Amino acid sequence: MSKVGLIVPTLNAGSLWNSWLKVVDQQTRKPDFLLVIDSSSSDDTVVLARVYDFEVRVIPKSAFNHGGTRQWGVEMLPEADIIVFLTQDALLAAPDAVERLLAAFNDEQVGAAYGRQLPHRDAGPIAAHARLFNYPAESQLRSLDDKTRFGIKTAFISNSFAAYRRSALMQVSGFPVDTIMNEDTYVAGKMLVSGWKIAYCADAHVFHSHDYGFADEFKRYFDIGVFHTHSAWLQQTFGGASGEGLRFVISEMRYLMKHAPLLIPSAVLRTGLKWLGFKLGALHHGLPPAILRRVSLHKTYWLRALP
Repeated sequence: MSKVGLIVPTLNAGSLWNSWLKVVDQQTRKPDFLLVIDSSSSDDTVVLARVYDFEVRVIPKSAFNHGGTRQWGVEMLPEADIIVFLTQDALLAAPDAVERLLAAFNDEQVGAAYGRQLPHRDAGPIAAHARLFNYPAESQLRSLDDKTRFGIKTAFISNSFAAYRRSALMQVSGFPVDTIMNEDTYVAGKMLVSGWKIAYCADAHVFHSHDYGFADEFKRYFDIGVFHTHSAWLQQTFGGASGEGLRFVISEMRYLMKHAPLLIPSAVLRTGLKWLGFKLGALHHGLPPAILRRVSLHKTYWLRALP
């Protein structure tokens, strides 16, 4: 039987953390290795994790990097054949969620798998629609041949609830250590190009959603623009995201017309901010360092990226 490791990056996990730990402890397929990489939390995140038998490694907050920190965790679990990643705000929705996700690896061509994200029960309509759009009720098994159908979405995956076959991950040199975000998409793309498949497991559920403010929405898409500028091979290989973006906007308008019509002006404004943020991120090379740090959601990235 394959050995399974679970890696969780944390920072002040807050009131959800105790419930999060209990649900992990109740899984029908418990991971063989439990690792928390904590960015110097000031609350009881570390104490509670150790109560539930997690090995905890504490790093300076400034040292956290989406790809580099996760790759460090992978290297700390050399005996794990499959590595599961969760974020501290992604609450497993059922005791068999991990087991269902791991079932995807019964297919030896699957290099990575990710589960379905459902909106938290208190999520607003805009956040709820984003999860329902990106995580449909039907499972998928995607290969490089599917790029004409799905475009850049072929490489879609989310480390909020995902698992990787170690051999496939190592074949593509692991997670990138210098990316601002989307280390998961980067690896999924590399795996697809190398002949592996990506599985979306619609029956493996986790509660995870964000109600972003206007400023954070802009900053997040600025960072996405930065990412795609530094990883231009993704769009060159799989195609751009404009068609998928238009489909999302149309779906969102229909959803809000039915469930929350008063939020349509807010959604329109958000769409404009996303577009502007993405375009500015794509042109970030010409911006002064002070502006880069101000308009980015992941500010610590620029401590390493800038001279």
